[in-house]
Amino acid sequence: MMTDVNESVLLVDFPVDGVARLTLNRPQATNALSLELQQALSQQFTQLSARDDVRCIVLTGGDKVFAAGGDIHSMVDADPIEIYKRHTERLWAPIEKCPKPVIAAINGYAFGGGCELAMLADIIIAGESASFCQPEIRIGIMPGIGGTQRLVRAIGKAKAMYMALTGKPISAHEAWSAGLVSEVCADQETQQKALRIAKGIAHMPPLAAEQIKEVILHGMDASLESAMALERRANALLFATRDKKEGMQAFIDKRQPKFTGE
Repeated sequence: MMTDVNESVLLVDFPVDGVARLTLNRPQATNALSLELQQALSQQFTQLSARDDVRCIVLTGGDKVFAAGGDIHSMVDADPIEIYKRHTERLWAPIEKCPKPVIAAINGYAFGGGCELAMLADIIIAGESASFCQPEIRIGIMPGIGGTQRLVRAIGKAKAMYMALTGKPISAHEAWSAGLVSEVCADQETQQKALRIAKGIAHMPPLAAEQIKEVILHGMDASLESAMALERRANALLFATRDKKEGMQAFIDKRQPKFTGE
């Protein structure tokens, strides 16, 4: 059950039409993912997922750091049952299952839980200062929110093993080469580039965007035959939308389409 949280740990704004931006706001702790911050993220993703006026979400930690891992102070004396009963997977479920496209804009550290949070995004824009790391082994534990499973699916066994077993970070350019991030840019451009991409997606037909995201994510771990069946059905479904008619007619008329999400 969700509890009220201090909204100051997570800033929410709407910088352009159709785009919500969530900014992690624990600068004194390099945006470490406290339970309070995780609850705030969970609540906001639940709310934004249900809003028709929000078509894309940008997730960022600001200009200096994304998130430097979990809150170690809250874990140092925790026993296995306490960790289990926290059910972090339930807090992260609204992020994982968000139907809207999510763009992570990352400068600085994306370590531990920060790297795992970034991997829930659909597109990752990384500044040149960004670095990605799963350092849990260095404090006697291991990644527990996707840092082994999502990481190996994103960059393959060899690089995932290297990151998880050594605890060493990789740079933004190494992450791009490995396929973990979508694009690398100058630090001062990260936020604006993410917003430009989000604005472009927000002008696309939202039902098509949601179907594309759903089919890619569900098809990744399916057989090619099953994934192709998902794709065919989703594509056929979109032919029933008004946005399909608008998009094709606008193409014929040589004008910009106006998509309504219907």
